[in-house]
Amino acid sequence: MTAEPEADKNKKSGKGGNLRESLFLLVCGVAVALLLQAFVFQSFWIPSESMENTLQVGDRVVVNKLHGDAERGDIVVFKGWNDEDTIKRVIAVGGDTVKCCDAQKRITVNGVPLEEGSYLHPDDLPSGDAFEKVVPAGRLWVMGDHRTASADSRAHEEQKEEGTIPEDDVVGRAVAIYWPFSRATILSRPESFLKVR
Repeated sequence: MTAEPEADKNKKSGKGGNLRESLFLLVCGVAVALLLQAFVFQSFWIPSESMENTLQVGDRVVVNKLHGDAERGDIVVFKGWNDEDTIKRVIAVGGDTVKCCDAQKRITVNGVPLEEGSYLHPDDLPSGDAFEKVVPAGRLWVMGDHRTASADSRAHEEQKEEGTIPEDDVVGRAVAIYWPFSRATILSRPESFLKVR
């Protein structure tokens, strides 16, 4: 019986080592991806036309779960009134007075009119319903960009807290559309909200 040459032994152990290393890297990659999805980023599919034209039915967005406090103008995913994930735009935060509408038919927040032309659906008015609310602390007033197709805070005014949602129910802030690739874009806060104090 002849001994196996040293070079052949090294080749075999090298192949096994490469396989183990590849499997280890694969497992680590999957673990990191799962941790990111669980704690940092989540994908969300747009199921309805309530956020058109900003978000279209079938779009997929990346949601940042480490978003911090929701701010006026943010697009957020939250546990909705029917306990399902819902996506809307934050119009007013706790302590704000949100009203529809002024003489030019604009929504105002703390008396400052919102110029919503950059995101409001072109066939819509800011709201078909008149309202005036002081948003309770720790809550948000949210609306869809396609106002006539959106069951948002206005549609739930008869419920407890007059249609507002708890900040704690916000899952995260939508930061980008990633699919379809032809619509890929970063979702930023409209400048109109920066004027509100």
